[in-house]
Amino acid sequence: MLDDLSSRLSDRITDPGLLPGRGDFAGDGRLAVRDPATGDLVAQVAISDAPGARAAVDAAQAAFPAWSTMLPQHRAQILHHWHALIVAAKEDLARIMVAEQGKPIGEARGEIDYAASFVQFYAEEALRPNIEGVTSHLPDAEMELWREPVGVAALITPWNFPCAMITRKAAAALGAGCTVVIHPSAETPLSALALAVLARRAGFPDGVINTVIGDAATIVGEWTADTRVRALSFTGSTEVGRLLYRQSADTVKRLVMELGGHAPFIVFEDADLDRAVAEAIKAKFATSGQDCLGANRLYIHRPIYDEFCRRFTEATERLTLGRGMEDPDLGPLIHDRQIDKQKAHVEDAVARGARLLTGGSVDEAQGPLFFKPTVLADVTDDAAIMSQETFGPVAAISVFDDEDEVFARANATEYGLVAYVHSLDPRRIYRATRALQYGMVAVNRTKVTGAPIPFGGMKQSGIGREGARQGLEAFTEIKYVCRDWA
Repeated sequence: MLDDLSSRLSDRITDPGLLPGRGDFAGDGRLAVRDPATGDLVAQVAISDAPGARAAVDAAQAAFPAWSTMLPQHRAQILHHWHALIVAAKEDLARIMVAEQGKPIGEARGEIDYAASFVQFYAEEALRPNIEGVTSHLPDAEMELWREPVGVAALITPWNFPCAMITRKAAAALGAGCTVVIHPSAETPLSALALAVLARRAGFPDGVINTVIGDAATIVGEWTADTRVRALSFTGSTEVGRLLYRQSADTVKRLVMELGGHAPFIVFEDADLDRAVAEAIKAKFATSGQDCLGANRLYIHRPIYDEFCRRFTEATERLTLGRGMEDPDLGPLIHDRQIDKQKAHVEDAVARGARLLTGGSVDEAQGPLFFKPTVLADVTDDAAIMSQETFGPVAAISVFDDEDEVFARANATEYGLVAYVHSLDPRRIYRATRALQYGMVAVNRTKVTGAPIPFGGMKQSGIGREGARQGLEAFTEIKYVCRDWA
């Protein structure tokens, strides 16, 4: 059990108490955390303010010299211990996530496994940023390249993956030798607090990891203006990413941003249709559609269009909707703004000639934040859903006739995170992977992410990469040393 957090949440608490954040940073305000499935109050969390945000940076800056010069083996040991504690607390962490985010318990358990994998990966990767020799172009000179941690790193994380987005960023930064200040989403602070509890138990020194909960504009605004914060990693919308980009310009921060997505899902006539339908269901409806990797636009080759629509609709109608602990296929959306967007996108598409094949409304029997899995066919390119990130369980299907057409339509967006392609023709697959302007391309499958791969997008879907060796390097600077022994 995770002390107060899990003892109150594991059994779906009925008498919420006060769950404090880090005492050094907490102000007098309180944040109410509610279960999106029921609207019930889950907990109240002490929140911080501008002085608390600065105090967190003070703590991280003070801890940086000792942490950055600690032997990599020792940093790795602490990260390994954190990993072991996360694995051991998997069920508690999953239940906490269900209570505040609404995710089905099976998906929540999967996210904890995913989150833990980044801590394990960077515990091992922390041992590998070795000094690199350079062949000298100057007589009697020796040259080396050193990788050194940038300093204090600010990590801004979203509500849809409240554990994994913290560990993917934090483990990389910590493995590189940085100290961190973390601002989790106001919708899901409890998962962040639980990870912080486990981090303290793992043996991270005071000030190395600092979690600050409060108003995003206040907390993050302090950090973007602070010259001591040398790097900022953000996962969220492209709109907010642009704002943070501007705010970070005056202090010239190292930026890593994983922003919005608007993934095309392309199915050619030579695809395995059964597999394409099954993978499309995963790509569209995982996390109730609240996923930057979600398939937003389904482009289907004309010869198989009608059959795909029929099979996909039938598969969608078999999906279950319910509260997270019932382990349905889909849970609630996070707040009413998401519901409003689904309604608007459906109404707009239908007004422009789309056919509503199933769904299209709130499931009142479940509750106000449960939107029925929805399928729209014959969606035109001028529909809002074809240019705006849906972030919900509405699938938009459109027909195409040839490769050049579908590649052009798939690329006609400011987003470039992930694209999905289904075909059994190796030459067509090669042409598609070359033509699509996306940071990641999944061929005949949906699951592509993991700790060993560099996650990120092109265009306005982000800057830099998370995961893999590149994720650790994002938190380091290269120092060039030229040495003459004379």
